[in-house]
Amino acid sequence: MDTQQQKYERGVYCLDDIPKHLRKHFRPAQASWDFFGVAWQLKRVLKPGGVIVWVVADATKDGSETGSSFEQAMHFKRLGLNLLDTMIWNKPPAGANGNNDAYPQSAEFMFVVTKGKPKTSNRLADRVNKSAGTSRAGTSGGRAEKYGSKDTGRIVQIGDMGLRTNVWDLGLASQQAAEDKSDHPAPFPFDLARDHVATWSNPGDLVLDPFSGSGTTAKAAKKLGRRFLGLEINPEYCAIAERRIAQQVLELEAV
Repeated sequence: MDTQQQKYERGVYCLDDIPKHLRKHFRPAQASWDFFGVAWQLKRVLKPGGVIVWVVADATKDGSETGSSFEQAMHFKRLGLNLLDTMIWNKPPAGANGNNDAYPQSAEFMFVVTKGKPKTSNRLADRVNKSAGTSRAGTSGGRAEKYGSKDTGRIVQIGDMGLRTNVWDLGLASQQAAEDKSDHPAPFPFDLARDHVATWSNPGDLVLDPFSGSGTTAKAAKKLGRRFLGLEINPEYCAIAERRIAQQVLELEAV
């Protein structure tokens, strides 16, 4: 990798700051953005075993949801990628989203798309087990035997914590810690970016955010020891991201 390309391996950049030989291969969102072009480019640069996390919610037009979220998920499949998981970001309700006959909206989809089997899957185990401290007969396990599990003769102790489900209860960005807030009008919560980065990558891996905004994903990647590349077309958001990323992460030693 030449020096010029190494310069753009870490950081958040406005499109016009990126050399033409890199810029021509990946054009992020514009005023009227091309989802199909972005999806193709993401598929092109994704390494085998790599993961795309696509967070999206439907708009409502003329009393009907557009369904564009599922259209986008299916398009990733048509490109030859796997839809590993359809996750839900459960957040505080924010009105009926254009249709007062519908229930208040409190969820967005988080489609986890992979190129083949994911290289990394550090699933988070932070869900409190209601049956912690009890025991049960061990089974041969597996989804296929969910309703007909076989007793293996083992006794399994139920631990305090279990795997998190694919429904993540996270607040809005406006409700997070002061150091994680930004001046962007519609940022994702830092915890959402951090937990996905932690789940689907390892320290030293490269994280790409083609809609970097105020740098929430980049900040999470830096905090977790990942390399990152963020693309953004708004110079004001680039400046915000640069300031947030420049904040030093201090590791406190136990005493």
